[in-house]
Amino acid sequence: MEQEKTSQNEALEATANQVQDTREKPRGNEKNATGDDNNVHKTIVKRRERGLLAAIGIFAVVMAAVAVLGILLLREPDDITQGQADCDAVRVSGKLPGRIVHFYVHEGDYVYAGDTLVSIYSSTADAALYKARSMQDAALSQNQKVEHGTRSEIVKTAENAVQQAQAAEEIARKTYERMENLYKEGVVTEQKRDEAKAAYDAASAAVRTAMSQLELARNGAQREDKNASRSMANVARGSVMEVQSLLEDQILVAPCDGEVSEIYLHEGELVNTGTPIMTISRLEDMWVAFSVREDKLTGFTMGKEVDVTIPALGDKAAKMKVFYIHDMGSYAAWNATKATGQYDRKTFQVKARPVSPIENFRPGMSVLLKK
Repeated sequence: MEQEKTSQNEALEATANQVQDTREKPRGNEKNATGDDNNVHKTIVKRRERGLLAAIGIFAVVMAAVAVLGILLLREPDDITQGQADCDAVRVSGKLPGRIVHFYVHEGDYVYAGDTLVSIYSSTADAALYKARSMQDAALSQNQKVEHGTRSEIVKTAENAVQQAQAAEEIARKTYERMENLYKEGVVTEQKRDEAKAAYDAASAAVRTAMSQLELARNGAQREDKNASRSMANVARGSVMEVQSLLEDQILVAPCDGEVSEIYLHEGELVNTGTPIMTISRLEDMWVAFSVREDKLTGFTMGKEVDVTIPALGDKAAKMKVFYIHDMGSYAAWNATKATGQYDRKTFQVKARPVSPIENFRPGMSVLLKK
C-alpha cells in the first residue's frame, strides 16, 4: 500500500512538472506577440493621421473654391419696392332714417348703375308726408279764395247800394233844380235853396262811396295779400317735396358699376341719415400705391411706365403707368441718425395704374417693383 501511494505521488509530481514546463516555455513567444501588436498600432495611427491631413486639405480646397465662386457670383441684391393694389370705392347711404327691410344684393355681387340695392321703411316719414300734404291743401284753398276775390253775393249787394245812391242823387238833383228856379222867382228863401244844394251834394258823395265799395268787392283782396297767399301755398308745396325727396331713399340704387365689397348692416337694423350701408368697389379703375423714400424716388416720374410682378397671380408680370406722386407728410419722414452727413428723408406715395386690364387682379394684392 505504501508503495502504491509513493508511486502515485511520484506520478503526480511528474505531471505537475510537465505542466509547469509547458507554462514557462511560451513566455518568450508572448514577448514577441506584444512587439508585433505595438507595430500594428503605430501603423494604424500613422494611417489615420495621413487620412486626417488629407481630409483637411480637401476641405480647405473646397472652401477656397466656394469662396472664389462666391466672389465671382457676388452681386448687389435687387432693390424691391412693395405696393398694394386698391381701387375707388363708393359708400352707399341715404337721407331717410328708418329700418332696413330687405337687401337685394349680397357681398361679391357685381351691380350696374341703377340696380336696386336695399329698401328702407320709415313710419315717421310717412306721417310727415301726410302732415305736409294736409298743410298744402289748406294753403291752396286759402290761395284760391284770395285769387277768386269777394263772393258774388257781396258784389251784388254793393251793386244794389250803388243803384240806391244814384237814385237818391237823382232825386236830390231834381229837388235842387226846382229850388233854384223857385229862388230865382222869389218864391222860396235862399236858405231853402242852400238846403237843397247840400242835400244834392251829399247824395253825390254817397254815390261815389257806393261805387268805391263796389270796385273793392269786384277787385277782391289787395295785391300784397294775393302775393302772400301764393307764397304760403309755395311753402306748403316745398314741404311736401322735401318729405317726398326723403321717401325717394326708401329704395336705394347703385350709383355706379362695381362689386359689392362689403355690407355693414343687416336686415331689421335701424339706420340714421347718412349712415353707410354698403360699399361698392369700382374694379374697372384699379391702381397700386407704393411708399417710396425720397432717395429712392429716382426714376419715378409722372407718366413713366414701370415693370411689376404680382405674387398672388403666380408672379405675373405687368406694366403700370405712374399718375400720382405726393409726399406723405412729416409723420412719414426718415429721421437722420447722425448730426452731420445725413438728412431727413421724406416718404412719397406713388400711384400707378395698369396699362392694360389684368385678369383676376383684386384690391389688397401685393405688387413688387424691382429697380
